[in-house]
Amino acid sequence: MADIKLIAADMDHTLLTEKGELPPRFDDYIMRMEESGITFVIASGRPLYTLEWTFAKTFRNMSFICDNGGVVCHRGNVIFKSTLPVDEYRKMIEFVETETDGIPILCGLDTMYLSDKYTEYEEFLKKFYTKIVFVQNLRKVDAVVDKFTIYFPYMDSKEYYELVFKPKYSGKLAVTVGDKIWIDITNPGIDKGRAIRLLADKLGLQYDQMMAFGDAYNDIEMLRAVKYSYVVANADEEMRQYANYVTDSNDEFGVIKVINKVLQGKF
Repeated sequence: MADIKLIAADMDHTLLTEKGELPPRFDDYIMRMEESGITFVIASGRPLYTLEWTFAKTFRNMSFICDNGGVVCHRGNVIFKSTLPVDEYRKMIEFVETETDGIPILCGLDTMYLSDKYTEYEEFLKKFYTKIVFVQNLRKVDAVVDKFTIYFPYMDSKEYYELVFKPKYSGKLAVTVGDKIWIDITNPGIDKGRAIRLLADKLGLQYDQMMAFGDAYNDIEMLRAVKYSYVVANADEEMRQYANYVTDSNDEFGVIKVINKVLQGKF
């Protein structure tokens, strides 16, 4: 029987349904895992303040990998953060605005910063960033930023990644794709996999005591960091090579089905 002590899950298209909803009675599962000595980790591209709001009732019973590894929080305490130099993200803003059809976003530790010419996207973006500050000139912002994100309203992030961002930033910064609408850029070496290993070191856990669930490219390093790696059935077909197992889709609550097996000692 596997001795699972840490379970991590991506949110969008993995733990959340396509309607953006958590599985029913999810708070109960958090408490059951804690009682069983299992640390549950949300591993997301979303910032800490959004995740704290989403999981308000159980925030201090969980761990969070935020902004794709830019911040790691364990039971209410930030144990790691990696911030981008101001001159670096200002160059990226200029590049995105002049060379792509994407919308640059500065992911601060306490809020996100967005040009006021994009207010039409506020309602959509607040699903991911509950705090938004609109500014007249994004290039003049001087803030503590752990992630630079580009939102692609035309759903062409994968094309831009292959043709533009990967050639430009490969080897210099960590660049990853989230679904069809996001590209995230962090300091080199920052990703969900490194964050999982950091948590494992803090908790004294080994590779074979950890489980993770994902669906997209920004989950690859996390899946490689654990023995019990899963993709959900709705994941891109090419993602299956990075996981040892496949569970049911997000709309079929595939993550919860596996967690149930672990809690019942049937895994």
